[in-house]
Order: sequence, then structure tokens, then C-alpha cells
Amino acid sequence: MRRSIAFALVHAPVLGKGGETMVSTVTNLDVHDLSRSAKTYGIAPYFVVTPIAAQRELVERICTHWTTGSSAARIPTRKEALALVEPVSSIEDAVTALGGRDRVEIWATAARTMGKPVIPYSQARQRLGTDGAKSEAPADSRHVLVLFGTSWGLAASAIEMSDALLAPIESGTGFNHLSVRAAAAIVCDRLLGHRE
Repeated sequence: MRRSIAFALVHAPVLGKGGETMVSTVTNLDVHDLSRSAKTYGIAPYFVVTPIAAQRELVERICTHWTTGSSAARIPTRKEALALVEPVSSIEDAVTALGGRDRVEIWATAARTMGKPVIPYSQARQRLGTDGAKSEAPADSRHVLVLFGTSWGLAASAIEMSDALLAPIESGTGFNHLSVRAAAAIVCDRLLGHRE
């Protein structure tokens, strides 16, 4: 039995190119592709975090088009994935939706370590109860909320509210500039994918 896991695609607070804290823009592709990864790996809900009301309304329109609009019948599997999406105004709102801070363990993702404890994926799988061990249930029953940053990554305030960082994705090439969609898919598989 594994712990409950949710995603948050964070558009604020994130870093701009110059290192300033900013709000990034929601993109249609991110809404779609992270919902498909979440559905594939049994993650729910998938929060899209933006303080801008018009951006949350855009997310709702995208989801409505695919869940109850004309595309719902045309591509039913997309309907299932986009039904997982919940637009919220802040990371704190996502935490509240999961039962409050004492019921949620927050793991942040980052391309580099940032002064927080780093969880290797093997340890993360153990903590989630997805490592194949034959235990009844994980010792920790809190929800896990995984934060993904847009733009140039999560701002320091988002990292500070997290309990730990997942290990950065390393390719061994020295190049590390994955799209958030690609990074989320890799993280899904490393945390929840089938292991031979």
C-alpha cells in the first residue's frame, strides 16, 4: 500500500532569468502533459498554482473543454487525465486541499541542491511504499505533495516551505535544462514506475 501523492505545478513563487522572484504564465501544454503523467502513474490531484485569477480561469476553461466540452467524447482518455487538474492560487491552498500542513509532506524538485535535505529516489520510493517491500503500509501516512517549478525554477520561499528536495535529475552530460513536462514524467517514473 503506497502513500497518497499529489503534484503542484507552481507558477508563483518562481525565479525569473535574472534570479528575481516572479509569476510565470500558465501554458496549455503543461496543463495537458502533466495531467497525462499524473493519470498514468495514479497521482491525484494535480494542482496548477497561480495567484492570477484569469490564469486559473484559463486552466478551468481548458479542463472543461476536455472533460465536458466537445473534446470529451472525441478523446475520452484526455478527459480522465484533465479531470485531475485543480487550479489554486497558492501552494498553501494546495496543502489546505490535502488536509492541512500536518497532513502533508512537501517534496520540491530542483535542478540543483539548495540547502535542504536531498532524498535519493531509492529512499523516496521507500518512503512512499513503492519500493517493492512487503510491508503492510508506509510508516508515514501523510500525503506527499511534489512541487515542480516553472520558468527558472522554484523561488527560495517555495523551497523553504518544503520538507526535502528530490535529487536533481542528472544525465551525465553536464547539460541540465529539461522542460517541466519532461522532468515531471521522469520523476513520476522514478518514484512510481515498475521496477524489474
